[in-house]
Amino acid sequence: MMAEKGASRSQKALKLRERVKSKAPEFARPESWRYTRLKENWRRPRGLDNKVRKRIKGWPPRPSVGYRGPRIARGLHPSGYRDILVYTVEDLAKIDSNVQAIRIAHAVGKRKRAKIIAEARRRKLVILNLKEVQRAVKKEELSEEKEKEEELEKEEEAQEETEEETVKPKKEKKTRKRKGRTEQQ
Repeated sequence: MMAEKGASRSQKALKLRERVKSKAPEFARPESWRYTRLKENWRRPRGLDNKVRKRIKGWPPRPSVGYRGPRIARGLHPSGYRDILVYTVEDLAKIDSNVQAIRIAHAVGKRKRAKIIAEARRRKLVILNLKEVQRAVKKEELSEEKEKEEELEKEEEAQEETEEETVKPKKEKKTRKRKGRTEQQ
């Protein structure tokens, strides 16, 4: 019962966070629309006479605490789970499947990644970056299949060449005399 209340509160908070985010403006760096050398990435205005810093009417708003989302929803994945980065299979033992979901670290290799996925499925944990993992595995499988096909083709060609050599006796090359320049020239 208590877990359901917590889940419903976090779901409401997530919806509220989305609503707040949709109403907040996209904060652009002051004067970025004026100069092409300035990117639109937000930078805090620090100048003495800066209009955005002074919050003068007619100038774009600057970020403030009022645009912040609800405290419960901070740090949550849009699915409602807390995002936990996993490097080893042992890290899975510390995870609460009701509240937390795993994200497999980028630095983890293919073999260890497969072990982590198997263990996570056994423990019924949510994997947030599973699509990326599946894509990587598919790409690797496809590349391995291509390599195997190429090896098979090379072996077949090598077998055909050996069969041709055994079937066809080698012809002796006739030596031709070249017409060379005469010694008089």
